[in-house]
Amino acid sequence: MPDEFDVAVLGGGTGGYTAAIRASQLGLRTVVIEQAKMGGTCLHVGCIPTKALLESSGLFHKVRERGEEYGVLAPGAKLDYLRIATRRDAVVTQLYKGVQGLMRKNKIEVIEGSGTLAGAGAVRVGDRMVKARSLIVATGSSPKSLPGIEFDGKRIINSDHAVAAKALPKSICIIGAGAVGVEFATFYHQVGVKVTLLEGLDRLVPLEDEEVSKVLLQAFTKSGIECRVGAKVTGAKSAKDGVTVALEDAEVKADQLLVAVGRGPNSKGIGLEKAGVEVDQRGFVKVDEWLRTSAKGVWAIGDVVGGFLLAHAAAHEGVIAAEDIAGKRINPMEQDLVTRCTYSTPEIASVGLTEAQARERGLEVKTGKFPFLANARAIIHGETGGFAKLVSDAKTGQLLGAHVVGVQATELIAEPALARLFQGDAWEVGRNIHPHPTLSEAIGEAGLAVDGAALNI
Repeated sequence: MPDEFDVAVLGGGTGGYTAAIRASQLGLRTVVIEQAKMGGTCLHVGCIPTKALLESSGLFHKVRERGEEYGVLAPGAKLDYLRIATRRDAVVTQLYKGVQGLMRKNKIEVIEGSGTLAGAGAVRVGDRMVKARSLIVATGSSPKSLPGIEFDGKRIINSDHAVAAKALPKSICIIGAGAVGVEFATFYHQVGVKVTLLEGLDRLVPLEDEEVSKVLLQAFTKSGIECRVGAKVTGAKSAKDGVTVALEDAEVKADQLLVAVGRGPNSKGIGLEKAGVEVDQRGFVKVDEWLRTSAKGVWAIGDVVGGFLLAHAAAHEGVIAAEDIAGKRINPMEQDLVTRCTYSTPEIASVGLTEAQARERGLEVKTGKFPFLANARAIIHGETGGFAKLVSDAKTGQLLGAHVVGVQATELIAEPALARLFQGDAWEVGRNIHPHPTLSEAIGEAGLAVDGAALNI
């Protein structure tokens, strides 16, 4: 006899376990099928361990390079990578136990094993058949490489290998200057590794606002990270003494090569065809705004459906799917409301449209920008590079996008994101009373600057 549930979730990453929790809250008997560990990529080899590493590297770098400026004299400061890795793992373990506790609290059964869709409302896990009225596919994604470059886990690595490393190379070449690439460039540089960053397009973080890209390039170059944009990689060879990366007009040698050119969906070999679930040419599952697939009774969320491959986007999609299943629809998924955060130094955060994207849509826009150089809290932090920028519709005043590059940018994006959710105007963000002295004042001043009313520049 098969086990029967109201909802079966295939994949226990951030999107999957969040969908399961919401489904359980709504009174649905729910099961999660996970082949590795609950928490998925974000918790075990992605968001969490990388940020733990960056927390350690940032502290070490600031004490070593700028401690005297702050009156902190630590000339003998040394790096203990083993302890850094131990702390990284402790952070992951604590959160992993928290996810396990949430499953118990919400009475969600977890089945360990690789699940395969076996027709309408069925998932096979080994010898076990799970039946459910509704299925949610949340199988995530995996790092991609470039043609002719294969990962060996030692000389040529991906982000999964890098985050779990037990030792540091003396030098590293990173292909790809998206979020993953620039975060690892920051980490390796801060712990004393020589970094060469290659990007095939004409600027770093090419999905961000162009002005943000310029600030990051200037900051990286000033810090000593070698950045090459417009770099066309033609191949890579590893040897006992390192890796040689071939470009169209040059070559780069390093101890290791980190390939950070994006991620592909985990959609093969899980029975999507048998269940009647359509995928696009890249393998991403096709869904509507309620995360429904082409197959009745099957939803899909997270990285496997494309869009912004971010843990918080997956979690939000999981909530939407669970509520749709339970007949409790609130709002559909809107990609323009997803916040994007990059934990480089300086940090980058954005939501909505860039100035260029807004103009491409035929909109007349106004922008307001405020530099951290004029923000008291940024001066206190000693991190005055960067700015906050708001993009608004010139005719209606509605906030179209927000872009922040600088100290703690990732903590500042929530306010304009909320304004976007409420379809607010830039002036409303500006008129919000921001506490002083805080970095958040830069957001408010940028809102005022849209109408030429900024007070402190």
